[in-house]
Amino acid sequence: MMTETYQLNTGGKNVQERQDKYFIITYGCQMNVHDSEKIAGMMEENGYIKSVNLEEADIILLNTCIVRENAELKVLGKIGSLKRLKKKNKNLIIAVGGCMMQSSEAVSIIKEKYPQVDLVFGTHNLHRLPKLIENVKNERMRTIEIWDKDKGLIPELPHLRGDKHKAWISIIQGCNNYCTYCIVPYVRGRERSRHPENIIQEIKNLSKEGVKEITLLGQNVNSYGKDFENEIDFADLLMKINNINLIERIRYMTSHPRDFSDKLIYSIKKGSKICEHFHLPVQAGSTSVLNKMNRGYTKEEYLGLIKKIKDSIPDASITTDIIVGFPGETEEDFQETIEVVRTVRFDMAYTFIYSPRTGTPAADIQEQVSEDVKNNRLQRLMKIQNEISLENNQQMKDKIVEVLVDGESKNNPDMLSGRNRNNKLIIFPAEKDIIGKLVNVKINRISSFTLYGEIY
Repeated sequence: MMTETYQLNTGGKNVQERQDKYFIITYGCQMNVHDSEKIAGMMEENGYIKSVNLEEADIILLNTCIVRENAELKVLGKIGSLKRLKKKNKNLIIAVGGCMMQSSEAVSIIKEKYPQVDLVFGTHNLHRLPKLIENVKNERMRTIEIWDKDKGLIPELPHLRGDKHKAWISIIQGCNNYCTYCIVPYVRGRERSRHPENIIQEIKNLSKEGVKEITLLGQNVNSYGKDFENEIDFADLLMKINNINLIERIRYMTSHPRDFSDKLIYSIKKGSKICEHFHLPVQAGSTSVLNKMNRGYTKEEYLGLIKKIKDSIPDASITTDIIVGFPGETEEDFQETIEVVRTVRFDMAYTFIYSPRTGTPAADIQEQVSEDVKNNRLQRLMKIQNEISLENNQQMKDKIVEVLVDGESKNNPDMLSGRNRNNKLIIFPAEKDIIGKLVNVKINRISSFTLYGEIY
């Protein structure tokens, strides 16, 4: 554990006894979004008010991501831009937490180059945030507290959720997979499953508050329960949740192909509330590259899993993650990835250029692929996948689907948007009083990533 404090310069001004408004900036995955809900919950519980304007905030909190270099650069750029606010308000507190702060290198950069940052905290001591803020406020001490290792599950924390009809539910923290390109196990720690009783009770409470859809979160939800003495796995947990009254839909992310069992496929087929959407990151189509990534499965095993899913649940939607340009990836390896994409016909693929992460084994591999080659492969892959996504969506034309209405469309403010059970985005005209409700929509127009329709 690292704890450091430094005297702050307040410019001779009196510090208020309690600062009122906070503003959270979130980077990264759904786990980070969920952590930001916890941060907001703790802030509200301790008397702070959420600010809708960054300029008016008394405390600015950045919840960071370290998965890709671009995310780090965005964080550092944002911190740099906050210097002007610090000059205007000496009592402004800037706090930086999240995965990026578990990197000693990133913390050193903050310490040396960004004096406007008052507080640095990590992923393992999130629950200590209110005390750390009070320390900065009352003592005017710059505080850096990073726990190197997790000390079990983070205690149950209050939440301020972004939606009234949907909720994220953390079921397992950490990761044991150690894919050679991934920094997550080093910043999130080893896998620790939440007790099922706590999860079930949280969802029951949410159902009484009007939540219709829950998404179970974990770096690898399929590993749920492996650290328990009593025998309960992810498939068992899904069926328990499926029996909770008032909950209409169950989603989960992310799942690892290696741990996707026949029992889990059967439970998803049997569970009437479990959505028919499978997000299964393949990452690469070449078994040679998969071995270098330490993914734990071959191309043939992945394709066999997809076949089992499609045979059991024919109308399943399957999405994936793909990394191009992993160290040592040849053109032949890349063509195998293309072959997998054409064979599976993913509904959508989140595609990324490999980015070396300091501290991971892949960053030390000598056979790094040039940026030009990586960009060329990415463009070729995206073109093929976009064509497949469009062809898949064309099959939805004139179909009637059940949509959970999320709110106004981001790009079409006069329209509403929501998702069907297959997690496809659907936009349609309707009154706002149906937000949060399940409605039937007839699809009349399609694009590669969006379906358009009208209330049926």
